[in-house]
Amino acid sequence: MNIAVLGAGAWGTALAIAFAPAHRVRLWSWEQPQAEIMARERANSRYLPGASFPEGLEVGSDLAWAAADADLLLVATPLVGLRPTLRSLKAAGLAGTVPVLWACKGLEAGSAKLPHQVVAEELGADHPCGALSGPSFADEVARQQPTAITLASADGELAARLARQLHTLRLRIYAHDDVVGVEVGGAVKNVLAIATGIADGLDLGLNARAALVTRGLAEIARLGEALGGRRETFMGLAGMGDLILTCTGDLSRNRRVGLALGQGKTLAQTLVDLGHVAEGVSTAAEVAGLARRLGIDMPITAAVDAVLHHDLPAAEAVSQLLSRDPKPEQG
Repeated sequence: MNIAVLGAGAWGTALAIAFAPAHRVRLWSWEQPQAEIMARERANSRYLPGASFPEGLEVGSDLAWAAADADLLLVATPLVGLRPTLRSLKAAGLAGTVPVLWACKGLEAGSAKLPHQVVAEELGADHPCGALSGPSFADEVARQQPTAITLASADGELAARLARQLHTLRLRIYAHDDVVGVEVGGAVKNVLAIATGIADGLDLGLNARAALVTRGLAEIARLGEALGGRRETFMGLAGMGDLILTCTGDLSRNRRVGLALGQGKTLAQTLVDLGHVAEGVSTAAEVAGLARRLGIDMPITAAVDAVLHHDLPAAEAVSQLLSRDPKPEQG
């Protein structure tokens, strides 16, 4: 296939590297100077140091060039860039009926909309599209370490075809049809990774981490089912798999945010030090607000939102969680 990967951060670059041996891949960066550096160095030293570009991978900053003759448009920007990228594609007449996948996770700031809702608004509800999600660190994908992810589309045939075409020996892709479930799992796990990072930063121990992961999964399932997702989805790669990886892996940016907060650093300084987007920071406010509007109990998410956006000290947030009345586990 001819694949346009739109977004040259760590994840977009890793996917471009993974797909380039079998497909013609063009990697698009909105920053012309960054694209020129990557083209010259044959690497993305800014966001994915140590990973060289394979032969044939093209890099540029011209959107029309990147999308020309594309069989697949893969949007790998942070979520905040999804809508502007789609609008640019549509305005330039580049989207057409070309299938669009998105690899960004979260809820849109200000609207709390999931990515598929943004795509429907910008390209139309009938545009062929799907979500790419699951337990995957960009660094490991770029280094061809074994990874399994999910490709979800409401069009089951499209999901199966694209999964088959994109599947490699080292990047296993499983087709799925529960887009909402896959998106909710990918969004909320980032918030919960901040929670487990806070607990680790406060040195609360492995038991506390396991409790947060497990009860966090219950929060994901409650919200996901309320929005139309299926419970079994949250037991799979895009639910439990992504949650475990992001909450325990040292490469997790969201976990690193939590660690810093638990160690007493400010959010502003933490984000400067991180140098990357941590989607859980903005997603926490949107998920917490959505849960309140829907009447869904998500205490861990609410606590993370309070720490991030309402000046609640991390230790106090933990105390509030621990002081909650006991209840049945399935409640």
